[in-house]
Amino acid sequence: MPRVLGVDLGERRIGLACSDPSGVLASPLRAVTRSGDADADRAAVVAAAEEVGARVIVVGLPRSLSGREGPAARGARAEAAALAEQAGVAGGITVELHDERFTTREAQQALRAGGRKARDQRDHIDAAAAAVMLQSWIDARGAAGGDR
Repeated sequence: MPRVLGVDLGERRIGLACSDPSGVLASPLRAVTRSGDADADRAAVVAAAEEVGARVIVVGLPRSLSGREGPAARGARAEAAALAEQAGVAGGITVELHDERFTTREAQQALRAGGRKARDQRDHIDAAAAAVMLQSWIDARGAAGGDR
């Protein structure tokens, strides 16, 4: 089964996470510092997908607590569409969106529980949030009986 790449689109960094080969467990991969060039940032995400053999990229969709989509969600949708175009050209990688509500909070709690101090979380939080979001996507697929 091909791996899946999870993407948390931050303002300064893009968090990346990857599923295991069996597609049941998500783990943080790394964070990519934004370059200021959106095309280069998308190329870095596509390169990471190719590096791990991902056939699907799941981009976090930031919604409000009520489930509404605001400016950040519209930005994520636009970025996911541009990423899908670039990933499709790169070799048929598909892009999906998945709700990312509470992922950063859950990632912060997990890092704290693992003994990481708040000041040390900065370099790890984006990838950890991507892993939380990707695990949610994996779990939703399993619960729905869907295959990846």
